[in-house]
Amino acid sequence: MKKGMEEMKKQFKMFALVTAFASMTVLGACGNSSDSGSGSATSEGNVETQVLKVAFNQPENHPQYKAMEDFGEKLKEKTNGAYEIELYPNELLGAQRETIELVQSGTIGMSIVAGSLLESFNEDFSVFNLPYVFDSKEHQMSVLNDPEIVGDLYTSIEDQGLTVLGAFHGGVRNVYNKTKPIETPEDLAGQKIRIIESDTNLKMMNAMGGVGTPLGQGEVYTAIQSGVLDGGENNELIYANLKHVEIAPYYSYTKHLMLPDYVVIGTKIVDGMSEEHKAIFEEELSAAVDLEVELWEEDTQAAIKVAEDAGAKFNEVDTTVFQEAVQPVVEEKLITDTAKELYEKVRAAVK
Repeated sequence: MKKGMEEMKKQFKMFALVTAFASMTVLGACGNSSDSGSGSATSEGNVETQVLKVAFNQPENHPQYKAMEDFGEKLKEKTNGAYEIELYPNELLGAQRETIELVQSGTIGMSIVAGSLLESFNEDFSVFNLPYVFDSKEHQMSVLNDPEIVGDLYTSIEDQGLTVLGAFHGGVRNVYNKTKPIETPEDLAGQKIRIIESDTNLKMMNAMGGVGTPLGQGEVYTAIQSGVLDGGENNELIYANLKHVEIAPYYSYTKHLMLPDYVVIGTKIVDGMSEEHKAIFEEELSAAVDLEVELWEEDTQAAIKVAEDAGAKFNEVDTTVFQEAVQPVVEEKLITDTAKELYEKVRAAVK
């Protein structure tokens, strides 16, 4: 892979899971599912297998699904069958917000959730959802899995029944529209751009020159086609897979957001693990993060090719003008001392 990937992998040696696990008191060897909230248990030889149901909102071909599938295989092998992962894609266990509650209650073991959803548990998670907080994918991943930066944040919601094991790359979001390449905020003037529903995203898009318009992802294609929207903002995988290229061929690399996806697990499950199993979890999830980044890059290149074949016109953007435009939004959202300190650590980590 690229040189940046090699540098990034070196930084994963100290994975955030170390801090998350170190903060907990060992309550004994892993128990059965009724004690740990894993959802079910089976017997494999003389070993009782703890089955961890994992909720996911994307299909089986998604990089994060494939990385977690590999994680599950390695986990079962290295724990001699003590743990087994059951993946449920396509929101089979419910929408992301609902699955967080299922993890808290112990109904399921784990879930992969969008970064914005953890803001309701600790508002300081919003730092990682701000525009232009990360300069690159390598910068983002080095920060999100560095316990020196995120350790306290990831363990801050354990009293609410959740432990953050780590974070996956969720792509780089860029603007696309049906009329012209976007190079400056003036180019977005008057354009209705679909955004994720949040106050931050609304203010961000308005500051970037457009008109932020919240709408469900499944409605975007028809809305652009009918003129209700002029475009959207997302990563290349979504852009190509949802065929938005057909009705919005101009894709401009504004690179305004890099939203993480977190792997969360019930705190009681971690409390019930032996030290040996905690170490295996740490090692294999760290490897899964590495793998997901590699798979994301491969799938992104394939998606770009598919989009170009369908008529997409990609253009690079001088992002400086957009960064300056959204800076007041960033400053407005840094409302606590801990958030400000966290933001400063993130920016200081730029290589």
